Amino acid sequence: MSKINESLQELLTVDGAMCAALVDYNSGMMLGSAGQGVDLDIAAGGNTEVVRAKIKTIKMLGLTSTIEDILITLSDQIHLIRPLASDRELFVYYVLNKSGNLALARRKLKQVEGELKV
Repeated sequence: MSKINESLQELLTVDGAMCAALVDYNSGMMLGSAGQGVDLDIAAGGNTEVVRAKIKTIKMLGLTSTIEDILITLSDQIHLIRPLASDRELFVYYVLNKSGNLALARRKLKQVEGELKV
C-alpha cells in the first residue's frame, strides 16, 4: 500500500492540490490516500455512486465509450474522478482548490495513473 500512497502523494505536488484517494468501485473503500481538506472516507463512498450512475447511464444510452474522467466544480474546489485504464474497478478521486490548474492536474493524474498498480 505504501507505493499507492507514494503515487497519490505525487498528485499533491500540483499547485492547489488538496487530497487524493484510490477507491475500489465495487465496495467504495479506499485503497490509499494522501492529503487533507475533505473527509476521504465519505467522499470515496459518495463518488462510487457517481461513477456507478454514469456507467449505468452510458449503458442505457447504448454508448461504447468509457469514462476518461468526471469533473465536478464547486464554488471553491475542483474534484476529478478518473477510473484507471488498467483496472476499471478502481478510480482516483482528486481534489484541488479553485486556484489549482486543471490542465496540470489532469496531466499529473494521467502520469500517476500508470504508477497505480494493485
